[in-house]
Amino acid sequence: MSSISSYAAQSATSPLAPHPITRRKVGAKDVQIDIEFCGVCHTDIHQSRNDWNNSNYPIVPGHEIIGKISALGSDIKHLKIGQRVAVGCFVDSCHHCSSCKADLEQYCLNGFTATYNSATDDPGGFTYGGYSQSIVVDNHFVLTVPDGLDPAGAAPLLCAGITTYSPLRHWGVKPGMTVGIIGLGGLGHMGVKLSHAMGAKTVMITTSKNKASDALKLGADEVLISTDADAMEAKTNQFDFLLNTIPVPHDFNHYMQLLKVDGTMCIVGSIGPNAELNTGPLIFGRKSVAGSLVGGIKETQEMLEFCAKHNITSEIELIKMEEINHAYERMLKSDVKYRFVIDMNSLSQ
Repeated sequence: MSSISSYAAQSATSPLAPHPITRRKVGAKDVQIDIEFCGVCHTDIHQSRNDWNNSNYPIVPGHEIIGKISALGSDIKHLKIGQRVAVGCFVDSCHHCSSCKADLEQYCLNGFTATYNSATDDPGGFTYGGYSQSIVVDNHFVLTVPDGLDPAGAAPLLCAGITTYSPLRHWGVKPGMTVGIIGLGGLGHMGVKLSHAMGAKTVMITTSKNKASDALKLGADEVLISTDADAMEAKTNQFDFLLNTIPVPHDFNHYMQLLKVDGTMCIVGSIGPNAELNTGPLIFGRKSVAGSLVGGIKETQEMLEFCAKHNITSEIELIKMEEINHAYERMLKSDVKYRFVIDMNSLSQ
């Protein structure tokens, strides 16, 4: 085991700064990855600043990882040194519960091991993420990156991409359906691209008129301004599915009128208490409010193949590692279109 460079937060109030960490030795079933790019997720800010009261310091964020294999365990035959691979939001699960056996490791009944900030037997006692030179991961949780996908633009697919792909696929989005994507940010812009590629009529639903042109460029067929009462009324009972990506608590009852009978609104952005649920629209329209996490390993690989086929990557701004604290401040102001990605080659040796 040897020390490698990373960026870590030492407390909820300290900026991220250089910090040496140690990775475990490569075991028989492990893959060592030299990290090329790491996407920056809003979760990274929450965890760095202990917004969810579960952070373990020092914390090395990053769960949108793209890199090349630099070492392989003796049991690994399906991968090769130098191959470009990816790691997403989790790096282990129990493997034997009903969820894991159904390729739904993200819903592991015994709890998955997150890519960072999860208890582990690794050096340091907690997992360290992708804001680092390299990572060692069980091969089951290593994804292959299809040829043709831009590696920097593909990094956010490991979180923002699969977070939106999984519910769109689960609720059977297809041609002939009308889908609304609520909120145009890191998640929402991926939802628009993916829904469009699945053949659905895709409507961007936003409070901001100045986002309309961007939404249309990303693949939206229409833009609905949710603060326009007349426009919202005109779209009553028009949508088969709504993907709600708003990242802060809000009144999602505002959107229920848009759904057809048997329509579903899936919430992927705001975790925790929101407005009180009005059950009237649910009962009188057999409508549903649901939630979704990321996808399992099998579905995430499927998503990467789908994105390669349709030439889909995230819209990104590439930054250097030392710019991460400024990037966090900009993210809190929604000053990015639409995802920061760190060029990990900029991390000092």
